[in-house]
Formats: sequence, C-alpha cells, structure tokens
Amino acid sequence: MTSRLKMALDAGAVMLPEGRVAAFRPSANEAWLPDGCQVVTGFYPDHAAWSARGFPVAREPEGELAGAIVFVPRAKALARDLLARALALGGPVVVDGAKTDGVESLYKAARKQGEVSEAFSKAHGKVFTVTAGDFSDWRLPDTSQAAEGWATAPGVFSAEGPDPGSVLLGNLLPAQIKGRVADLGAGWGYLAGQVLKREGVEAVELVEAEWAALRAAQENISDPRATFSWGDATRPLSETVDHVVMNPPFHPARTADPALGASFIAAAAASLKPSGHLWMVANRHLPYESALAAHFGDVAEIGGDTRFKVFAAAKPGRKAKR
Repeated sequence: MTSRLKMALDAGAVMLPEGRVAAFRPSANEAWLPDGCQVVTGFYPDHAAWSARGFPVAREPEGELAGAIVFVPRAKALARDLLARALALGGPVVVDGAKTDGVESLYKAARKQGEVSEAFSKAHGKVFTVTAGDFSDWRLPDTSQAAEGWATAPGVFSAEGPDPGSVLLGNLLPAQIKGRVADLGAGWGYLAGQVLKREGVEAVELVEAEWAALRAAQENISDPRATFSWGDATRPLSETVDHVVMNPPFHPARTADPALGASFIAAAAASLKPSGHLWMVANRHLPYESALAAHFGDVAEIGGDTRFKVFAAAKPGRKAKR
C-alpha cells in the first residue's frame, strides 16, 4: 500500500518538525509512519497493531512533542476535535485524509480558521499543514448528553442516542437471563443496561474497542455487576459466559463489510459455554445467516422490522443442520 503522507513528504509538499511528533488515529492499515513517532489512538485494534510494530502508543499524547500528524476519521466533528487537540501541543500539524472521509471539507474549514498550507492531492485524498490559528472552538467534550439522558461520546456509533436496532433487541431479550453475560461491541452501554434489568444476571462484561465509548459506558452504568473491558470484540473472551448480546458494527470504512460482523459471531461462539446463547441484532440486508449457521447448531430469527432482524442462537461450536 502506498503512503500518501510519505509521498507528500518526499515531494516537499509538507515537512515534519525536528523532534518527536504524535500521530493521531492512524489506522493499522496505514502504510508508513515516521520512526519513533508516538501513536495516539483510543481504538484498541489499532493501538495493539502499532504497539506490535514497535511504536510507542498512548490514548492521549504524552511527554514533549514538536508537532503532530492527524489522520482524518470519518466523523466530521471528531476530525475537527483531533486537529484542535493536535494544535494544542504547540507545533505544526500535518493532516492526511481521504476524500471519502471528508478531508476536502476539513481543508476548506481549516483555511478559514487559521494558517494552512496548499494541499498536496494524491491517492484520492489530501495532505496539508496547519501552522497557526485559534481552533479552540473545535474541541469537543470527552462525553456528552444524548437522548434520554444517556452519556455518549463524539464520533462513536449512535452518539445521538440509543440505536433503533439495539432498542429492538433490548425489548426482545428474555425476561430472565441467568448467569454471566458479555456484550460484544458494547458501545456506550445501552444493551448492557437492558441486560442488567433482567432477573438472574450475575455479571455483565462490556467489551468495547473504542475507549471514548467505553468511558461513556462507565458513566451510564454504575451497577456493580458490570465490568468494562477495552479490547477487541472479534477475539474470544478469556472466560466463557452463559449469554452474549451484540449489535455488531459493519462499517470499518465507507462501504459495508459483513466480514466484520461475521468475526463477531465467531468470537461469540468461542466465548459461550456449550449451553450458552447468543442474542444478536443486525441490519436486515446483511447476510449473517450463513455465519450463524456455521457456528451454532440452532439459529432462529425471533423478531425484527423492515430495517433490522433479531437472532437467537444456541449450541455454539456446532454447525446448524441443513
């Protein structure tokens, strides 16, 4: 994979300052970063991947830094927040983003706000440098209040309030759920909150890759039966549970990728006891039936509407009979 950032640097279109720089939110798929830079990300799979590649990684910038690189995320408000946070370090900030992630609009807005270089356009994106300006009004709070009083976080899934699919699944969960439960891809905690209302629940582990969402979940759920795990929900849990609930993501990029949800299904099956059950909601157009049948002996659609379908699955580790 070609690095747009490296091309811009090699062409002399942008320059990094002397000294250590921070790289905000680089994807694990990013082809190149300058040696020794500090990776700053709250997304666990990227955090783990860059750490494995030998880079120092943190959720917030640490120590003295001469400047920063910002990789533009899809969420517009989050992109602005990252740029404002990076500029607060005191040095120039190099911005790298794809057109499909909104780099064009960020570039235009930044030019109105401060001192910005000409953009280097390549590989369906832009790279530019911001050297000065007051971007303080672009900063976002760590958490914010959404519909119905829930705490959410900027840029996370369903930041405005409960997702309709999660609400549908929450309403269809059995009145009694006995034992230990895991919420894979728990977000800011809506589904886990519904589980904790059921009789017989002994413990609920919220597994979430996005630190900002997990931090909001900790604000939303004070029940002592809840534990919060910052981790990769596509990996099996260290200890098996009686139930898994989930509304798996399927948009790692602009296009839908059902393979991501399928990896959640595989992780759920591996995390359940032989007598365990999976409760899952998905967008109706996503083809998860084959993945469910490959990992569970019993699979049934128990409800839904024109947008969503809700599944119950049992007998993990067995293939469904055709």
